[in-house]
Amino acid sequence: MPSLTVRAETWPLARTFTISHGSRTEAEVVVVELAEDGIRGRGEGVPVPRYGLDAAAVVTQIEAQRSALEAGLTREELQERLAPGPARCALDCAFWDLEAKRSARPAWDLAGLDAPLPVVTALTIAIDTPERMGQAAAEAADHPLLKIKLDGEAVLERVSAVRAAVPEARLLVDANEGWSPESLSAVLPSLAELGVEMIEQPLPADGDRELARLNRSVPICADESCHDSASVEGLEERYDMVNIKLDKTGGLTEALQLKAAAEARGLGIMVGCMVGTSLSMAPALLVAQGAAVVDLDGPLWLKKDRGEGLVFDKGLVHPPTAALWG
Repeated sequence: MPSLTVRAETWPLARTFTISHGSRTEAEVVVVELAEDGIRGRGEGVPVPRYGLDAAAVVTQIEAQRSALEAGLTREELQERLAPGPARCALDCAFWDLEAKRSARPAWDLAGLDAPLPVVTALTIAIDTPERMGQAAAEAADHPLLKIKLDGEAVLERVSAVRAAVPEARLLVDANEGWSPESLSAVLPSLAELGVEMIEQPLPADGDRELARLNRSVPICADESCHDSASVEGLEERYDMVNIKLDKTGGLTEALQLKAAAEARGLGIMVGCMVGTSLSMAPALLVAQGAAVVDLDGPLWLKKDRGEGLVFDKGLVHPPTAALWG
């Protein structure tokens, strides 16, 4: 049976990361290692304060599974034993990594998928003054896809500043539940004129039914409103896409199920991330294959990533090596 090691890590950010929920200067992650017969599998989960979690709480949730793991808990059984979230994500992804290394088969092959290819990832522009957001966009001019974080203030001024700095870039905006139905309706036409391709979670998750009544001239993507395959039912009435994040689904296993369930309902796929290291992003790259939008730029916010981290090159993120994961 695999032995469990779990630890919390803190990774300083290169610059302050500000969204409508608040600001941060470091990333907290929880790393799980499952070791058996000299082989080690790793997974990473990122606690999200929005859901009342910090690293200590996630470590406690994982430690609570120690006796079950020692008794032979499987990855499939884990899905029923632990609720979706970063604790299950770290364990689930460690199981995948361990299975891949034990079988000498890559995780994508074990999952019945094609070999992953590099994908274009968005680069996030955090909330700041319009001038500074425009400057940040200009400095990222070699990235073809930018995601603009917004709150309820100076929405059009901020987006206009970014658009002026990068007239050819594809633009997404993310309000992180920061708007009202009225403010969304007011800015939709102008955002469409500015060439915004998608708006992510404009309304609070508990107030998003208003979206069904809106003329969505710009596609709307569910983030906080969609966690796992159980939450996808009926979303197509309010949303055009869903953002799949492994820290919400509880790992790769459920993320693949959510992707299938969303596609069956005609919803477009976005694959996103929390701010974490490349170990968090690596499993998500399997889900990201064929997705309409990929947003796996978390490691680019860190002062320093893991030594065997993912390769980012002019807007592309490349699949992980076996030394990192899978």
